[in-house]
Amino acid sequence: MALMQAPVGPSPGQTCALILIFTVLLQALCVAVTYVYFTNELKQMRDKYSKSGIACFLKDDDNFWDASDDESMISPCWHVKWQLHQFVRKIILRTYEETIPSISEKQQNIPRLEREKGPQRVAAHITGTNRKSTFSVLSSKNQKALGQKINSWESSRKGHSFLNNLHLRNGELVIHQTGFYYIYSQTYFRFQETEEVLGTVSTEENRKKNKQMVQYIYKCTSYPDPILLMKSARNSCWSKDSEYGLYSIYQGGIFELKENDRIFVSVTNEQLIDMDQEASFFGAFLIG
Repeated sequence: MALMQAPVGPSPGQTCALILIFTVLLQALCVAVTYVYFTNELKQMRDKYSKSGIACFLKDDDNFWDASDDESMISPCWHVKWQLHQFVRKIILRTYEETIPSISEKQQNIPRLEREKGPQRVAAHITGTNRKSTFSVLSSKNQKALGQKINSWESSRKGHSFLNNLHLRNGELVIHQTGFYYIYSQTYFRFQETEEVLGTVSTEENRKKNKQMVQYIYKCTSYPDPILLMKSARNSCWSKDSEYGLYSIYQGGIFELKENDRIFVSVTNEQLIDMDQEASFFGAFLIG
């Protein structure tokens, strides 16, 4: 009797191939499902973003937004922009009312020390005075300076005189801050004839000499001799028949002065000077 052959199952190689194919198909299915899922999520996120209030300000929109326009009110962003507009307006009004005081209140709230920290004025204007011994003979240190130094000026706040960050010493303005200063001075000459000097030759010569009016402005530094900054001269011819004559000399200029420098005024024929405060004066102020 012939023997019957038993059925043979798949070989191990075939089994491995089937498992591999099944694994690949499963991975492909997972990838497809994941792709579909994330695509759907991204679409939903995009829709939410386009409808959100942030998108109204982040997206590019060149259209002009008008709160009174009916077409603008239809836009989904209209409500968000309108609320923001009202909020900003309210904040601005509140800031203006609470943080911006009036000018008078602002001035009262500024402490005195803070005001003094600002740029300080460096200036002086001293005027003539009727005190005795207004003129002095120049000292040995200033003996090379011409004329008679005016050593008496009105420096207190009487009339028009004042001193700010400068001080007066022996008729000289003392500089405390290095810089460029505008220096000026005016002297008022009053010539008056007397009856007892008329008619003599010597007096006539003196009259001619007295008409020589010169004003000098000097600077004193560490250098031994004073330095002439400016001078102005006049030789006025008054009529012989006139009892008196009046004349004034003014000069001014910009000069560099250093700390502890001193400036003063000297004149010739000091007996002719009228030290009226409106007519004879001397001053300087810092310009840079």
